[in-house]
Amino acid sequence: MRLTLVSSETYTAPNQRRRRHAAMRTPIHVRTLVAVLLGAALASLTPDPVATAQRGDARERSLFVSAVDNNGEPVQGLDADAFVVREDGVRREVLRVSRATEPIDVALLIDNSQSADDEITFFREALPKFVAKMAPGNHVALIGLADRPTILADYTDDAKRLTDRAGRLFPMSGSGMTLLDAIVETSKGLERREAPRAVIVAVITDGIEFTNHVHQDILSSLEKSRAGLHLVTIGQFQHSEDPQGVRERSLMLEAGPRASGGQRIPLLSPHGLDPAMQRLARELLSQYKVTYARPQSLIPPEKTDVSSGRPGVTMRGTSARGESGA
Repeated sequence: MRLTLVSSETYTAPNQRRRRHAAMRTPIHVRTLVAVLLGAALASLTPDPVATAQRGDARERSLFVSAVDNNGEPVQGLDADAFVVREDGVRREVLRVSRATEPIDVALLIDNSQSADDEITFFREALPKFVAKMAPGNHVALIGLADRPTILADYTDDAKRLTDRAGRLFPMSGSGMTLLDAIVETSKGLERREAPRAVIVAVITDGIEFTNHVHQDILSSLEKSRAGLHLVTIGQFQHSEDPQGVRERSLMLEAGPRASGGQRIPLLSPHGLDPAMQRLARELLSQYKVTYARPQSLIPPEKTDVSSGRPGVTMRGTSARGESGA
């Protein structure tokens, strides 16, 4: 009997030969369609890099926001739907809202120049009450504006020390005011401090202003320090092109608070100073922390706005300090 040896690499069983022949008889267009469908199915399992960047790489940013009614009193109990956040005009998703409990650095700039001689009694009454309300849990500094910015009391949460110093204010005879210089120097100092929130509160009269700064310097320094500027102005503050200090201060009075998320509180008489300062303290101590999502981008937004989704509520906010790209 003759045996024939067949290599395992070349031998094909009869059933396998029949299946191969059947596959060869399958039309080409059917096999192409199957391949396309399989490729589409695999592609659907692969995440879109653009969609992933928009969804998964969004970064959280926070604003500290004041919400007040038409009387300037804080509005309580607001939820995320009440806040509208836009960056360069594009609305962002508000993720959560909570009561702000982070500490505040408060720089209180006080006009103790000669022009404040008639108002100094009202300063001694109102400002100690303000710092007494703000100091617990926060750090407050007192800075005089006569002739040059002068630290009257450095940042501290010692309410007694602050109230005692604020109660011993006196005007400096023959001096002018240096508000713009003080805002620039105070902003630089705040840049080196680490508190999540910072505000500059200036209480001033409409006397002469001495400075070598222009109002754009103020806007730049506020932006770097991320401090909200709140101005309490007593008097007329009529615009004048001369001297330079008065002109630049006039331009700053509206632009500074608006750009920094603060406000200007105009008073014609010092009699309204105490209630105005108490109302401002209630506002600062009742702020919201608003956290929203910002898509990852190489270019940060130039402008961030927060507004109210409810009628009769005014909002103003400042970016949380220490957040990269905020």
